[in-house]
Amino acid sequence: MKQFGGSVLFLDRSDINTDEIIPAKYLTEVAKGALGPHLLEDLNLEGFDPAGENLRQARVIITRENFGCGSSREHAPWALEVNEITVVVAQSFARIFRQNMFNCGMMAIELPKETIDTLFDFNRNGKVACAVDLDNKKLEFNRDDGKNISVSFSLSEFDEALVKAGGWVEFADARY
Repeated sequence: MKQFGGSVLFLDRSDINTDEIIPAKYLTEVAKGALGPHLLEDLNLEGFDPAGENLRQARVIITRENFGCGSSREHAPWALEVNEITVVVAQSFARIFRQNMFNCGMMAIELPKETIDTLFDFNRNGKVACAVDLDNKKLEFNRDDGKNISVSFSLSEFDEALVKAGGWVEFADARY
């Protein structure tokens, strides 16, 4: 099973599309690893530096509504995966992107707007890390000043099975 949790990158914008996650000009790459250096390089967001330390250290992304909208392509979750970002928390996801995350053995967790707002407020006073307890469906957010917040989430049995298997291929290999 993949590692879940770690340093959190906050992207305070809705409608981050798959072209911003991984620009289309890199879709001809054959190996997933070739996508890694180009993650979010076309994201237009004030204060965000795609070459910065915050992205290199991130293992979890927290963002707003409709993450992964636009072209349906598996390359977008792959670009996250090769950068060891295995958890994205948002108010909502584009349907195909969300399923591609689970098919790749990663987590796309939806939380209510009020909870997302609370997490963005929590981030204003220090760096935040996230621990994921998949069995108990809990996210534990810890700020570098020692404060923490715990949040519950839900997953369907099927999505949880995909995550625990490591993705669709591993899930199918074990059952069929």
